[in-house]
Amino acid sequence: MQLKEIPIAGIPYDQIKIAKVPATPEYCERPAELIPSTSRSVVINPNRTCMPLGAMWAVLGVKKAVPFVQGAQGCTTYVRYTFSRIFKEPAVIATASFHEDAAVFGGRRNLVEGIRNLVVRYWPELIGVVTTCSSEIIGDDMVSFIKMARANLRKEIGAKKADQIPIVLVNTPSFAGSHVEGYDRASRAFVETLATTRGEPNGKVNIIPGLLYPGDIREIKHLLRHMGIEAIVLFDISDTLDAPLEPPTSVPYWAPGGTEVEEIKDMANSLATFALQPHAGQAGARYLERKYGVRAVVGPPPVGVQGTDAFLKALREITGKPIPRSLLEERGRLVDSLADTLHHTMMKKVAVMGDPDIVLGVTRFVLEMGMEPVALAGGTASKTFVHDVEAILAEAGYEGEPPLIINGGDLFEFEEYLKKQSRLDLIIGNSRAVDISRELQVPLVRVGFPIYDRFGYQKRPIVGYRGGEMLLAEIVNSMLDYQYPDDRTQQL
Repeated sequence: MQLKEIPIAGIPYDQIKIAKVPATPEYCERPAELIPSTSRSVVINPNRTCMPLGAMWAVLGVKKAVPFVQGAQGCTTYVRYTFSRIFKEPAVIATASFHEDAAVFGGRRNLVEGIRNLVVRYWPELIGVVTTCSSEIIGDDMVSFIKMARANLRKEIGAKKADQIPIVLVNTPSFAGSHVEGYDRASRAFVETLATTRGEPNGKVNIIPGLLYPGDIREIKHLLRHMGIEAIVLFDISDTLDAPLEPPTSVPYWAPGGTEVEEIKDMANSLATFALQPHAGQAGARYLERKYGVRAVVGPPPVGVQGTDAFLKALREITGKPIPRSLLEERGRLVDSLADTLHHTMMKKVAVMGDPDIVLGVTRFVLEMGMEPVALAGGTASKTFVHDVEAILAEAGYEGEPPLIINGGDLFEFEEYLKKQSRLDLIIGNSRAVDISRELQVPLVRVGFPIYDRFGYQKRPIVGYRGGEMLLAEIVNSMLDYQYPDDRTQQL
């Protein structure tokens, strides 16, 4: 079949069988021209999710804040379900509940009435309005709608109470990007709306963690605490999405923690902004740098020895605080673990998939273990991903076979490439790679977003030296489970 002859209507279904094909001798090789996602008019097994999800994740990291989704109920239900599967916590998300009339005549009435109901019932300290595909396509004038909603609130509850509740608009048309870009847009929208005044320096640093789990954010706070550095962590979900189970003391119930609105307003007065994940949070850091001269330190993700080293060195340079002995000891333990397990990891073939920042951070770490990357798949297309991967390989002096780099493709392309490899020892990625690992009969180490088929991974860090130790142990033990017979594991 000649690809050029395929009409705009798409590739005939019988040419792309999405049913799983076991990696057995009966496996029928796909036509080479259909494997790259750029050659197809369909996405098979996407390695990403929608942009509003990233923005809702961000809003839930603000104290007593509620995301208000300007769209259909499904846009909210899907995200709530996803968060519940991952974090095992309830996620309070409001919706404008679009139906046919809103899709035709616009969602102004839904937003005005919806915000009114949200305020009088919950009294949130902030509302993050998150748009969706439908509201963006029909052209809702969100700025005007929000002004109308606030005017309506002033009439009902008074100007003083109404003006105490900031409303932050995050435009997230899902067709324009993924959840990574949704989070990135939220980082800019929040600082642009709230951090509007440059006053006295506060001596703090801003941290925009990106799409990291509660356990990761706690590990970042651990590093800062040991260095004696005060920080403003934007979108701090470490408590809001991992709250202790206690009897509610108030109605409505609010989970503890989260970034306070006053802290976000103060971000323009900080020493610097660290965007730990360049693709998720850089927009906010860059805005503060351009607008107020707050230095932006973008990446690398603090995963592994070098990644964490770079983060701590940058903190030391900006704050003047020395790296304490306690953290040097943690580094030494990670290096010791690398030495202890090198004979298990050296020259092992590994494939990494997930969000581009996770892939970049993990790739640098597996190279520190002496592993050989076979394929690196970033689910969100990026202008810098390919260059960043090549820079990491060059930095490590990697001289093996160049890995396949998939920039924004789907998992069909990733899986088909792996099936043709003569050897693969490990896959590192999120839960979407489960079926691939089972078919190829190689272990999967779960890292990144989403992990919905295991419990407790949202609490286990992969960042910092201690997180690196945990990730290393997971990698080694996963390979031991698959590759070593019981009589040999007794001798390890």
